[in-house]
Amino acid sequence: MATVIRTLTIFLVLAVSKGFAQDFQGVATYRTQRSINIKMDSTKVNSDMQAQILAQMKKQFQKTFKLTFNKSESIYKEEESLDTPQVGGGNFQMVMVGSGGGNDVLYKNTKDQTFTNQQDAMGKIFLIKDDIEKIDWKLEADTKYIGEYQCYKATYTKQVEVFNDSGFSSSNDKKEVDKEPEMQDHIITAWYAPQIPINNGPAKYQGLPGLILEVHDGKLTIMCSQIVLNPEEKVKIEAPTKGKEVNQQKFDEIMDKKAKEMMERYAPKNGRKGESIEIRIGG
Repeated sequence: MATVIRTLTIFLVLAVSKGFAQDFQGVATYRTQRSINIKMDSTKVNSDMQAQILAQMKKQFQKTFKLTFNKSESIYKEEESLDTPQVGGGNFQMVMVGSGGGNDVLYKNTKDQTFTNQQDAMGKIFLIKDDIEKIDWKLEADTKYIGEYQCYKATYTKQVEVFNDSGFSSSNDKKEVDKEPEMQDHIITAWYAPQIPINNGPAKYQGLPGLILEVHDGKLTIMCSQIVLNPEEKVKIEAPTKGKEVNQQKFDEIMDKKAKEMMERYAPKNGRKGESIEIRIGG
């Protein structure tokens, strides 16, 4: 049955794509959000501080991005927004371990199967160049409408790191902070629109016979809120060029090292009271 669905879907994409010119372009707007569930010791972090942390993190993960695309290339970039105020004070610090910022630019070339990701990570700009990771999507029979577009469901399973039940840690115990994460199977669900015949999507999601309009990846949700096809003003798509050039593996190694250094810096010293929260973003 899955083979039949796959064949019919691809046939539909090929039929629809004949109606598009070779210079087909578009701009899709996406909104992201991430559900948050933090367990903190109320004897160490009072209710007011917990509320501030949750409010800041909610804003941090509610963002708007634009995907500018043509038949084989795309640029994915966050829309500019005001910086979120940092939470901290007294004997308490919240440490965000990860990368991301308004200057980040993700360029993808689905024809060459390569990407260039310009990221501002902890005050330094990196230019990550590598091959697009192949996603082994499973095409499902489910359909639904997102706006005017009939979308089809696809899923795939990957292994992800799980640090603890909430994905966060709140401790001044170095042994707990340094605890190795567990690996678990994780199902990602995407909804794609064959009416827009490009095998692309937001962030690093791609590889389906139609533009991906919605993604559910664990606690992360990405939803398309607007699409403009063939805008009057031609869009310009160019790979970013600024930053220290590395591949994805090297960048991940650098980030792991920086994360450990940051946690050591904020860890309470002997004889000094304090509390820190480590927040790892990714997966």
